[in-house]
Amino acid sequence: MKKLVVITGGTKGIGKALVLKFASRDFDVVTCARNKDDLEKLKSEVRELFPDVKINICQADLSTKEGRESLVFYVRSMKRTVDVLINNTGVFIQGQIFNEPEGVLESQIQTNLYSAYDITRGVIQGMIDVKSGYIFNICSIASIVPYASGGSYSISKFAMLGMTKVLREEMKPFNIKVTAVIPGATLTASWEGVDLPPERFIKPEDVADSIMGIYDLSDYTVVEELVLRPQLGDI
Repeated sequence: MKKLVVITGGTKGIGKALVLKFASRDFDVVTCARNKDDLEKLKSEVRELFPDVKINICQADLSTKEGRESLVFYVRSMKRTVDVLINNTGVFIQGQIFNEPEGVLESQIQTNLYSAYDITRGVIQGMIDVKSGYIFNICSIASIVPYASGGSYSISKFAMLGMTKVLREEMKPFNIKVTAVIPGATLTASWEGVDLPPERFIKPEDVADSIMGIYDLSDYTVVEELVLRPQLGDI
């Protein structure tokens, strides 16, 4: 049986690059997004490129408890162990702590932290049972460097990195690897409208290639934190 990867937020940016990368390596894929049309388009693209790969799509809004429960139910209903979980779903809302609108922190925490927390809790028992698996959490440079134009975003991403570090310690006895992926500015929808050339950004495909390279390491080695930045530095 093929290995199974679950990638949240798989229709755009880093998520889509990851779906295509793992499909190219003959993984069956589960992914989710809020937009059904985007999911169907991705499904058609994967089927055309990789006819032997099973691409499973689940429409779910991971900023809500109901959406997170829906994805967990979908994955569990497959009756398969998840070999790789990539918590990629995230949203960036610009603003500063002292003047951002009410509710921004709650929104960022729900999407950027609780999505990873709840999905991980929902699927990890299968990994524990077989003492095998890999979890990648897509954090951000804002997880390690305070970002003054994204107050609540930075808070949520610092928390995401903290969760990843704790999970790494918890999973050691079960032979489950955990990696925090910490990319800088990546050419995704979050940067639409910014007047900067593409070469100032990380390519989503480079993030996906790096994750696959880490996954391919021997059982004896884990990369705990992967930091990627644009060649010319942070924006």
